Amino acid sequence: MANLGNLTHYLTLKTKKTRLFYMALTAVLCSVFYLIGIWQHGGLTTGATSSTVLITTLPCNPTKNITFATSPTNNSNTTLDFTAHHKAEELVPVEPSARVKHFPACDSKFSEYTPCQDTERSLKFAREMLVYRERHCPEKHELLKCRIPAPYGYRTPFRWPESRDVVWFANVPHKHLTVEKAGQNWVKFQGDRFSFPGGGTMFPRGADAYIDDIGKLINLKDGSVRTAIDTGCGVASWGAYLLSRNILPISFAPKDTHEAQVQFALERGVPALIGILASNRLPYPSRAFDMAHCSRCLIPWGKNDGLYLTEIDRILRTGGYWILSGPPVNWKNHWKGWNRTREDLNEEQNGIERVAKSLCWKKLVQRNDLAIWQKPTNHMHCKLQRKIFKKPPFCQAQEADKAWYTKMEACLTPLPEVSDIKEIAGGSLANWPQRLTAVPPRILSGSVQGVTAEIFEKDTELWKQRVSHYKALDSQLAEPGRYRNILDMNANLGGFAAALINYPLWVMNVVPAEAEVDTLGVIYERGLIGTYQNWCEAMSTYPRTNDFIHADSLFTLYKDRCDMEDILLEMDRILRPQGSVIIRDDVDILVDVKSIADGLQWDSRMTDHEGGPHVREKLLIATKQYWTTPAPNQDQEVSKTAS
Repeated sequence: MANLGNLTHYLTLKTKKTRLFYMALTAVLCSVFYLIGIWQHGGLTTGATSSTVLITTLPCNPTKNITFATSPTNNSNTTLDFTAHHKAEELVPVEPSARVKHFPACDSKFSEYTPCQDTERSLKFAREMLVYRERHCPEKHELLKCRIPAPYGYRTPFRWPESRDVVWFANVPHKHLTVEKAGQNWVKFQGDRFSFPGGGTMFPRGADAYIDDIGKLINLKDGSVRTAIDTGCGVASWGAYLLSRNILPISFAPKDTHEAQVQFALERGVPALIGILASNRLPYPSRAFDMAHCSRCLIPWGKNDGLYLTEIDRILRTGGYWILSGPPVNWKNHWKGWNRTREDLNEEQNGIERVAKSLCWKKLVQRNDLAIWQKPTNHMHCKLQRKIFKKPPFCQAQEADKAWYTKMEACLTPLPEVSDIKEIAGGSLANWPQRLTAVPPRILSGSVQGVTAEIFEKDTELWKQRVSHYKALDSQLAEPGRYRNILDMNANLGGFAAALINYPLWVMNVVPAEAEVDTLGVIYERGLIGTYQNWCEAMSTYPRTNDFIHADSLFTLYKDRCDMEDILLEMDRILRPQGSVIIRDDVDILVDVKSIADGLQWDSRMTDHEGGPHVREKLLIATKQYWTTPAPNQDQEVSKTAS
């Protein structure tokens, strides 16, 4: 037992010595390495300014505090630098030319190229229901890999509101309408510019007086009418004069024999798209517009089982108005001038009245050359009327907002259910301008997946901050009037447009067809406008449409869907010379975007997110250079002469 006790005592003593040895060795090593570190950073020097380091607590013991003292001869403290030393501007190689793919200028014949409304391609498609005038985009192997030029002599457009009335001839060099519509006061040509007196086929006293006539029949002043659509718009004078009344229109017309209608509208600074009522739904959500308008737009409203009026019903909000002037309205006083028979016009009038009743619309008034119908605020009575009007039946399968390459059907889009005859289906909208910031009914009802009232309000505040940051980066954005036509390529809830609402501009808010959540209905309920679009294809607009383009996370959305360079080439096509772009996206994606932007000869730079350099998302700020097609009979590739 004694031997066992001695052995235990011996082992315990040996273990304690071993621990003491390792502790001492650890302390010595830590002290040595610490002193070496101080020496490497210049902390141990000789002379009068040398510092004495007193280690009062072992630095390798994590359970105790560490204190250091310096001699009185040096009272300065070393400050650790935690600032970022790698900024967004330094992420792109100093010499990017080695990896930049340069895109040449296209031939001058492409200066007004609209890929999905190309006349030659359209001839391959059916004439029935004007299908050939719808969107027909080029195949991948047909895509142009060059930059669309501006016409020779192109000049920066007049600023709004002057642009409403005057456009440079060099920017839209087409005199066809000045001859064809000479007697209708649409457009006049003089010297180096076009002027727009505001006339139209059905408003010889001008669009302003015509809108005044409408205002005597329905209230256009209380903010209940904010969004409007003009079908077959001509040069969009109706929409142009609505803007001064805080009513935001979208005007559309096909690319047809009335050359450059939509191009004139856009050059004037009026929201417009190339489009037509043919076989596909219009690219807008249900219940989008407060008012729809047709002034001699030549659309066969009563034919094809009322298909086109049924589509207007889909995009018209509950309680919204449809306004018709021109044939067949007031045909008894105009039939001789219209070169049509009384029987033909009477049949057309009866056909429209019949379709309107089948849609449960109420005819409010017909006075002189104006007729106005109103859509019901819910479908409680309409469902009872199905016993009388068997057609159109209520749609069963199609989603009401599905409108990208979606065929129209002769069925009535049902309104959201209500429990009372006085209830407004889908929820009531606030009048403008309260409508902009009020939580939209689609969000309140929970029909927009993942978006709550709180998220909506935070998004609105977020974009106020972001736009304030943008103005610091792009001084032209901060200059009221510098930009007029703005495009937001991935608009989400419309917060970017809402933050710019006090500027003299309009924003076309695009919700990509591939977006996880369809928010375009929310955008319209805010009193803003927009459209659906697949950015793997070209937009239904002319070149040089936009003064400014914004793209938030767009390239992340389209990663592996289509080529980045094709999207950027389309941006270049629809951006004006000296127009600007802000793209925000993941840093790795933006490095590639900048490389392509350099190949497009944009002046571009990358900068950090408003949250600072540690955020992976960065911003690309770019400006398209001014260049045009060569002057006639010159051989150079492009003209660098500034306007």
